[in-house]
Amino acid sequence: MTKNELARELAEDHELPRRQVVELLDSILDRITEVLKSGDKVQLTPFGQFKIRDRAARVARNPQTGEPVNVPAKRVLKFIAGRSLKEAVGTAKRGAAKKAGAKKAGAAKKAVAKKAPARKAAPAKKSVAKKAPARKAAAKKGRGR
Repeated sequence: MTKNELARELAEDHELPRRQVVELLDSILDRITEVLKSGDKVQLTPFGQFKIRDRAARVARNPQTGEPVNVPAKRVLKFIAGRSLKEAVGTAKRGAAKKAGAKKAGAAKKAVAKKAPARKAAPAKKSVAKKAPARKAAAKKGRGR
């Protein structure tokens, strides 16, 4: 979905002029950009948050030649999706909502269950390769008519 498509749909949903919605979207995106430039994070609670991370300079390796390459320090943008976005898309970790109940059940299981001693593996049996019986080609002569 592009910014124009989003603006068109929002204009239809809220019965506003499309031009006004485009200006509003532009001002929101500009403001988010300004906040990120200053080094602060932007947190849109149900959606997620944008952060700026500083990466330190490091020495990497060229995979083809193996020679070291200096990678300079830089600032990178990181987006962390919120829980409702993860659940809507279907990428939320399973069992995250059941943490409280799982901790209690896990403690009870640890008290009851003990680790069984490890068994030695049985030596692998050698199998003898069997030859397939040779097939004789049946030479059938056609009936002469």
